[in-house]
Amino acid sequence: MNYIYGPIKSRRLGLSLGLNLSRDKVCDFDCVYCQWGSVGKTFLERKEYASFADIIRELKSWLRDHPREAKELKFVTFSGYGEPTLNTALEDLIDEARKITGSKIAVITNSTLLGDPAVRKSILKADLIVPSLDAVDPESFAKIDRPHPGVKLEEIIEGLVALRREFSGLIWLEVMLVRGINDSPEHILKLKKVIERINPDKIQLNSPVRATAEKNILPVEKEKLEEIRKLFGGKAEII
Repeated sequence: MNYIYGPIKSRRLGLSLGLNLSRDKVCDFDCVYCQWGSVGKTFLERKEYASFADIIRELKSWLRDHPREAKELKFVTFSGYGEPTLNTALEDLIDEARKITGSKIAVITNSTLLGDPAVRKSILKADLIVPSLDAVDPESFAKIDRPHPGVKLEEIIEGLVALRREFSGLIWLEVMLVRGINDSPEHILKLKKVIERINPDKIQLNSPVRATAEKNILPVEKEKLEEIRKLFGGKAEII
């Protein structure tokens, strides 16, 4: 299948079926910790990278072929190879996926396009949004996420603040911490202040544990990660 992966059983989401919204990696980040590796370019144009019809056709086929697993699904998750909000069919896909599966909908996003009200509107019907925010200063942001030149950090932050005002579902903010890039005490304090503005339901701290495409991308030490969790307060957890 081109657009479906899983289902995957996880502690966070239970049994979740993943949907890719492109056949290849299409993202406006080129993160140093990405397991998919670099394709040598980033994308910022929003368009239908994979068609609504093709994705739904494949989803219906999967549901017919896996009736037992289909009944057990907790979430249909929009994520995959790249950034799902780059696909302009996302809003319609959320509506149709909920209709034909009866499952809750999760959207995992790198947050880059949330400064656009139309993008925020396209995901408001989800039950859970898992946006990411790895850095809040330009230097750390450039080093860890290697964004498309058109991506603006301040628009990401303001978009996340606006999303919290507009979205009635759950927001679990994910932060990927990489040793020596965005884990300095100074940056962590800045990050904490921004996250307080965003006010997510959860703060999920992560650090690379699987092999990454880039070399020498190291996880933050467990003790330090635990200190950061405590600093961020009761909403924070290490995943």
